[in-house]
Amino acid sequence: MEHDEHAGHDSNRAPRGYNWILVAFLAIAAFFLLTEHRAHLFGALPFLLLLACPLMHLFMHHGHGNHDQHTHHHKPSKGESK
Repeated sequence: MEHDEHAGHDSNRAPRGYNWILVAFLAIAAFFLLTEHRAHLFGALPFLLLLACPLMHLFMHHGHGNHDQHTHHHKPSKGESK
């Protein structure tokens, strides 16, 4: 009986060394994008800040519409009417 040493491994995953190569490549690419295109990035910064406002409102107020769950019903006392 032959033993297949790769039977337990996921054949679609890249080896571990390639992950570090990808991270290094992305870091180098980000460095050159930041240094060579700084004027473009700083020119777009005000628009990115304006875009951040509706995105923060959208994602930070995700449960804002469900006020019915958090209401406290007040039971009227003997002298109060409904």
